[in-house]
Amino acid sequence: MVLLTSKTYRKRGDTLNKALFAIILCLALLLSISNPLPGTAVSPPAAETQQVIVSSPAATEAEEAAGPPEPPPLTMGMRGDKVRVVQKLLADGGFYAGNIDGVYGPITANAVRAFQRSTSLEITGTVDRETFTYLERATGEPSRYSRSLLMKASAYTAHDPGNGSYTYRGNLLRRGMAAVDPTVIPLGTRLYIKGYGYAIADDIGGAIKGQRIDLAFENRREALNFGVRKVTVYILD
Repeated sequence: MVLLTSKTYRKRGDTLNKALFAIILCLALLLSISNPLPGTAVSPPAAETQQVIVSSPAATEAEEAAGPPEPPPLTMGMRGDKVRVVQKLLADGGFYAGNIDGVYGPITANAVRAFQRSTSLEITGTVDRETFTYLERATGEPSRYSRSLLMKASAYTAHDPGNGSYTYRGNLLRRGMAAVDPTVIPLGTRLYIKGYGYAIADDIGGAIKGQRIDLAFENRREALNFGVRKVTVYILD
C-alpha cells in the first residue's frame, strides 16, 4: 500500500490547474474569433476577381454604321436563285427576253448593260448592290406621277429601214427614247412604261398618233421580242 503525501497531492493539483487553464484559454480564443469584440475590424475573405471586357462605344457605333458586309456582285458564269431574281426584274422592265433559268450568261449581261445605260449607273454588265436597288425601284409602279395612259406600244431601232441614228430632238436614238404624238404627250416629257422602263418622249413618227407610242431598242432582236402590246404609260412630269 502506497501512502500519498501532501506533497504528492500538491503536484497533482498543479497539473490539473494547468490543464484547466489551457482549456479555458482555448475556449476564450474560439469565442473571440466567432464573436469579435465591438470595434474590431474583421477582414472578409478575398473575393474572386472576374475580368470584365467593356466595348468601346465609338467602336460599337462604327460597327453598326458599317452594317453587314456587301455581298459580291453577280457576274458572268454565276448561277442560282439570285440570278433568277435579277432576270425576272430585267424581264419585268422590258430589258430581258431570255429564259428565266438562273444562268448569268451573255444575254443576261447585255440586259444588265442596257438597264444600266438607261440610268445614271456605270455600265459594267455586273449586278452590284446599287444596280440591284435601281432594278427593284425601276420595275415597280412609280410612286409619283401626274397621270397614266393606257397605250398601244410598238418597238423600233435606229437600224430599221428609213430610220436615222438621231431622234426628232437631235439625241442619239437608243433604248430609253420614245416616239409619241406631241398633242398627247409633249416632247421632253419623262415617262415610265410598264414592261419597258424609263424613257423620254424624244421622237415622233408618221404612224404614231393618238394613244400610240413607239419605244426604241438597241437592236432588232430586242424590238421583235417586245412586239406590239398594250402598256400603261406613267407621265412623270
